[in-house]
Amino acid sequence: MDANELLQRYENGETKFIEANLNGVNLFGADLIGIALNKADLGNAILIFSYLNRGILNKANLVCTKLSGANLNQASLISANLHDANLHGATLQGADLRNANLTLAYMLDTNLMDADLRGADLSGANLTGACLRGANLREEKRVYSASLRGANLHKADLRGADLTGVDLSKVDLSGANLSEATLRYADLSDANLSEAILYNASLADTNIGGANLKGANLMNARLERSNLIDAELTGVNLYGAIMPDAKLTRCQMSGVNLSFARLNRVDLSRANLRGANLTEADLVDAYLARTNLTGANLSKANLIRAEMSSTNLTGADLRGAVMPDGTIND
Repeated sequence: MDANELLQRYENGETKFIEANLNGVNLFGADLIGIALNKADLGNAILIFSYLNRGILNKANLVCTKLSGANLNQASLISANLHDANLHGATLQGADLRNANLTLAYMLDTNLMDADLRGADLSGANLTGACLRGANLREEKRVYSASLRGANLHKADLRGADLTGVDLSKVDLSGANLSEATLRYADLSDANLSEAILYNASLADTNIGGANLKGANLMNARLERSNLIDAELTGVNLYGAIMPDAKLTRCQMSGVNLSFARLNRVDLSRANLRGANLTEADLVDAYLARTNLTGANLSKANLIRAEMSSTNLTGADLRGAVMPDGTIND
């Protein structure tokens, strides 16, 4: 079937083109709202600036298809193959992309707000500047397991996104906005989160080991039981963060702001907190073996029962702090 035949039949009221062979067709700017193209072959097709709102493209072949600027709002693309497709500036707001193959897709500035991406494979995709606000990538009982390995999410908007259990290891999230996102049980090991905004994000039980968070904003974030071993946290804002039982062994935390943070039973052994702000931080039962707190501000901190026998406190401000034995420092 060629483009002219498809457009003529669609204009005459036909909307179902199941398993149609449309490989390489040119449908630039075509109005195909609500069309059904289940299992159709649209590989290498040109659909730039086309209107496919509410289209049904389940299991369609869209490999290397040009969809830049296309409108796919509320479209159904379940298990569609979009490998290496060009979706630059396309809008897929509220689209159903469950189990879709988006490997190596070019998605610069793509709008995926409120899209269902459970089980989607986004490995190696370029999502620089993409909007994923409220998107659902949640892992669910081995039925859905989204992958973003090697993806580029630099300066992506992920506010409120559900990334529970998602594999984000080694992903570039530098400058991304993850405010109020849910990342519980996610794997962020060795990820680049420098200058990222994680205000009020949920990171409980998350693996962030070896990640780069330099200059990130984690104000009021929840990090209970998270693994941050060997992470780079220089200059990070963790004001009011909730971090009981977190592991921060060997972390670089110079100049970090942990004022009013809840750090009960946290492991900070061999961490470098030179010049850190721990004003009124709660460090009950914290493990501070060989922790470097040179020049740190610990005024009014609660250190009751903390292990500090080998802690370096040279030049630290401990005025009004509750010491491990319960006494208050003058």
